[in-house]
Parts: sequence; structure tokens; C-alpha cells
Amino acid sequence: MTHAAQLTAGAVASGGSLGQPVEVVGLTKMFGSVLAVDDLSFTVAPGRVTGFLGPNGAGKTTTLRCLLGLVAPTPGSATIGGKRYDQIGTPIRTVGSALEATGFHPGRSAINHLRIVARSGGVDERRADVTLSLVGLTDSAGRSVGGFSLGMRQRLQLAAALLGDPGVLVLDEPANGLDPEGIAWLRSFLRHLAGEGRTVLVSSHVLSEVEQTVDDVVIIARGHLVRACPLTELTEATHGVVVRTPQLAELTAALAAAPGVTVVPQADGSVVVRGADAAAVGRAALTAQVELHELRAATSDLEQVFLSLTGGATS
Repeated sequence: MTHAAQLTAGAVASGGSLGQPVEVVGLTKMFGSVLAVDDLSFTVAPGRVTGFLGPNGAGKTTTLRCLLGLVAPTPGSATIGGKRYDQIGTPIRTVGSALEATGFHPGRSAINHLRIVARSGGVDERRADVTLSLVGLTDSAGRSVGGFSLGMRQRLQLAAALLGDPGVLVLDEPANGLDPEGIAWLRSFLRHLAGEGRTVLVSSHVLSEVEQTVDDVVIIARGHLVRACPLTELTEATHGVVVRTPQLAELTAALAAAPGVTVVPQADGSVVVRGADAAAVGRAALTAQVELHELRAATSDLEQVFLSLTGGATS
């Protein structure tokens, strides 16, 4: 069965809890003298995929660990549905998480690993077969996890996160180790989960990896919030029309009458027109009898937008 067929045929059970908001308010975390997260605040809405983005070392994993009760905030809070993780009665049914593709006994089979996790969380062990199918590992159910590739371990982590049919999913770099087919499958799967009304928070340090999947972005650098907005706010800012003409002054004058249109010169001699599509620019040039050597719609590289927002920060 193909991954797409598995996604449709193995739909997540409908009995899980609805998505709940994730709220981080004034979160700060110190490790000795090291400030890992600094007064961070953002909200993740149900029914949407939110990309939690930042360079390596930006504080993403620390924030997620605070959210999941693995480390305590210095001050501030990180809650799911208004509750700290340790206040949730049955966390496996409320939030599923996958922070690292580790923690597996190398000699244990994939199906037995999931059955043990299900049993410890009070979940019917039959869910192990369901979630293993969801992530495309049914054929490897009896194999020892020690022989799994990183991509297969990532899928097994996701299967474990889904055991309780939770309304909230928190995933740290889930595409690590996946091949192109696996990444495409993951995108479709996360969109499917959000479409059911679940809250999906996915961390990554590569914007291009998640830009085809997410609805919203939370971007941090050096522990600080840089931007929290719908992805469309970033993409709209990068759209434009590339124009090359020997009559730039005449074209600029022709476009000046249109409200909201700007002409931005580029280093290569072209200009980027924002606020008008290619057809409108072409009509204005024709009316003004301006000669055009190039006219095309263009979208800037969102990875460059990411780098400009984070100041090129690295770990």
C-alpha cells in the first residue's frame, strides 16, 4: 500500500480529544549562566500547522521541553489548553510528542515498543497496529529497532506520539533522516491531522523544509521571538514582478499613478515591482510605449527571508 493510501485508509481514530491552544507566556530558561530562552511568548492555534523555526541553538528544543514538563521554566509558563503538562490527567490522550528519534531498545521490535508505550499510558494495545500502519511501518513491525534507519525511527516516534489519538502534536525536527518521498508523506500527514482540528507544532531550522506545510510561523533567534504570524504574511512580502527595461524612468512614471505600487531597483539592473501583477505592469508599459526586455512574476527565496529575520544567527 502506498503512503497516500495508508493516510486515507488508516485515518486517525475520531475518538481523540479536539485540538487545544498551546500558549507560551514570558518563558525564560537559564542553564547556569547560559540564557537559552529569553522572555518568549506565542500562541499555537488548533486546526493549523505551526512551524517553530530558528537556527540551531535558538532555543527551540528547550522551549518544547518546557512545554512537555521535561525542564522547568526559570520564570514564565508553557501550557496546553491552559494547563501545565503535569496538570493534564491523561497526557498521552491530550498531547503526543516526538523530540528525539532515540530511547528505543535496539533489540525490541517496533510493534512491541509501541505496545509497551500504549500499556504504560493506559491505551488499548491494538492502537499500536493502527499507528504503525499510519506511518507506513506495518511491513517492519517485527523488525528490531536497532536495525532501523534514522528515517524509520522518526516514523516510529510519530507512531508513538499518535497512540493516544491526541488533539495536540509537538514534533521536534520530524523530517530529519527522511528521504524526499518521506518528507512529502510527512507534509500530507501533518496537513491531514490539522484538518481534523488538531493542534500541530513542528520545529525546524530550515524554513524551506516546512514552507509547503505550515499555516503559521513562530521564528526565534538566540532565545528571543523574532516573528509570529501567518506564513502568508511572509510570502506576500516576497512576491513581486521582475522587470528589465531601458526606459526605467518612463515605466516608473507610468506606474506611479497606481495606488500601493512600488518600484525597487535591483543590483543586476532589473527592478522589482510590488503591488501589481505582471499583467498590470505589462498594460502600463504598453500604454506608455515602454520597451520591456524582461517581465515575469517572481517569488524571493523564503530561506533568505528567514536568514534576514534571524540575522543569520547560528548556534
